Amino acid sequence: MKYSFGLFFLITFFFAEAQRNKFPNVLDVRTHITDTSNVATSFFSDLGAWHAYALPERKEDYGSFIGPLLMDIDGKWLGNDFSKLQISESGREIDLTSSTVKLDYYPGLLQQEYITANLKVLIQIIFVSNRTASLKTSIINLSGTERKLKLKWTGKSLLSATRLGVSSNRVTIRFINNEHLFSIQYETKKKLSITNDGDSYAAELNDVMIAPAKRFEILQTQRYYLNSKEQSAIHQHVDFATEFSKNENRWNDYIKSFFSKTGSELKDETDKSLAVKSIITLITNWRSATKDLLSDGVFPSASYQGFYGFWSWDSWKQAVGLSYFHPQLAKSNIYSLFDYQDKAGMIPDCIYTEKKENNWRNTKPPLAGWAIWKVYEQTGDLAFLKKLYPRLVKYHEWWYRNRDHDENGLCEYGSTDGTRIAAAWESGMDNAVRFDDAVMLKNSDRAWSLNQESVDLNVYLYAEKNYLSKIAHALGKRRKAVNWNTSATALQQLIQTNFYHAEKGFFYDKMIGQNEPVAVEGPEAWIALWAGLANRQQAEKVADIMQHEKKFNTMIPLPTLTAGHPKFDPANGYWRGPVWLDQFYFGVDGLKQYGLNDLANEFIQKLFSNAEGLKDGKPIYENYHPLTGKGLNAINFSWSAAHLLMLLAGK
Repeated sequence: MKYSFGLFFLITFFFAEAQRNKFPNVLDVRTHITDTSNVATSFFSDLGAWHAYALPERKEDYGSFIGPLLMDIDGKWLGNDFSKLQISESGREIDLTSSTVKLDYYPGLLQQEYITANLKVLIQIIFVSNRTASLKTSIINLSGTERKLKLKWTGKSLLSATRLGVSSNRVTIRFINNEHLFSIQYETKKKLSITNDGDSYAAELNDVMIAPAKRFEILQTQRYYLNSKEQSAIHQHVDFATEFSKNENRWNDYIKSFFSKTGSELKDETDKSLAVKSIITLITNWRSATKDLLSDGVFPSASYQGFYGFWSWDSWKQAVGLSYFHPQLAKSNIYSLFDYQDKAGMIPDCIYTEKKENNWRNTKPPLAGWAIWKVYEQTGDLAFLKKLYPRLVKYHEWWYRNRDHDENGLCEYGSTDGTRIAAAWESGMDNAVRFDDAVMLKNSDRAWSLNQESVDLNVYLYAEKNYLSKIAHALGKRRKAVNWNTSATALQQLIQTNFYHAEKGFFYDKMIGQNEPVAVEGPEAWIALWAGLANRQQAEKVADIMQHEKKFNTMIPLPTLTAGHPKFDPANGYWRGPVWLDQFYFGVDGLKQYGLNDLANEFIQKLFSNAEGLKDGKPIYENYHPLTGKGLNAINFSWSAAHLLMLLAGK
């Protein structure tokens, strides 16, 4: 095949722009540990590993990566600088704090560079598997004479319930209360002198000779296992050069894969950096299968102790974002929750490494069909559809058997234990104002409903019927596809009849058996636009309210409660006013489906211009204050990152 010079140039330019070395420090991962439980910072992990590292924030920590952070049910920092390098020459320590210093976080790579005393010291760490990180220290002699150096690494466990051990070129940390193991293996033929004193160790390597303009290199292999079964794995020698190349190619592929989805439209450098930050956020929150988690999945945020598990509707949203650059992980993220689907068809709210902690009190809104279809659009994987179709049908039907109190074809949020709090969790909008007056109704011994039929739940079910039809059609199940379409049309009529208020021009929840709406305005109305359920007149009426400056057209548009409501409280309210990027995405995507592109683009521009952290090294937040743009609640939030990718891809 022959290419013109111009096409060749464009292809070459595109791939150059997609290289990871073009995106240093899109996320600031410098920190210092004083509280081992404080994970509310940014850090680096990869390949689904359960440990993480950061760059030093203070000069006193130079020569070490901060950490590791060890994760399971919660997160704890093992050390502040558990493998700190010290260099001595002729009995005098070379001071790294007076060096010319360069600290960088490239996608998939942490790197420190020090130039001092005619030496260049380069320390790099990458992950080479879901349990293993490889740390390479290179010391280059910049002088004209041979150097004789002494290298020393020191570390101290900050955790009390640990036992530190040393052996031939190896340091191990075992834990009194669990089967976890962290180890550092120094990959060198020279024997190090390793000593330990309680919770501290020192590893010394003497007589390191480096000729002029030559370098000395030494590797550390740092492994973290969560149980004894994992520790029995055969340890292969790590070839850093080979692994570095694989790491670089993999990350370049992530970036190129996403950029290719946006065509030539993603031209702005800040947009590109935001896309890379979003990819980094999702990969850092990736955890591999272990213990009672049977498939790889993604934490909502590893930077918040309460999010160390996999949540169902988080997973559906994350999967759509992941599908643009890592479709295998997108599929696994969906499987992780379906792994626990029960015989009745229910999928739990969230799952953990210890299944006794799984939350079966409620499920979450039915977005699984959307996620499955969107992943299929990126992969064309019919086997994936075939495997999940019957499970999705079972889950869809579960809603009507367990959450339709009066059996009128409109469902309610609820719980399995009759508690009001679990029913609120099931909506995903834990403390939304629209549910303030709702109470519980018993359907059966394991099924309770709120006495309130919700717009969004039924619109999600409408959308899922349409996705089930698409999936059935793709699988050659023509009659099933027609039946799902017929069912969707019937539900569409029910929703328009029961939830749309013509005088107000908005969709509202309603109490069972009552005609008056629950007159609280929120994103549930524009979910109908996202699903393509509203007619043209309804869509325009909803859009009129969305663009009202005293309602939803705020500094960052589309808060989860109209700004004029007396209970509007974004700073403290969680779902009482903050802008959540999933609901924001549904709103602008819904507008675009009705050709209201100018308004949608206005909203997107205001988000990208005003939301904290989207243009600098700050993290992506769980949600945002609509009047100030301030990031709120958890940082490095996965579904926010996933929806930013969707928004950028739509640009």
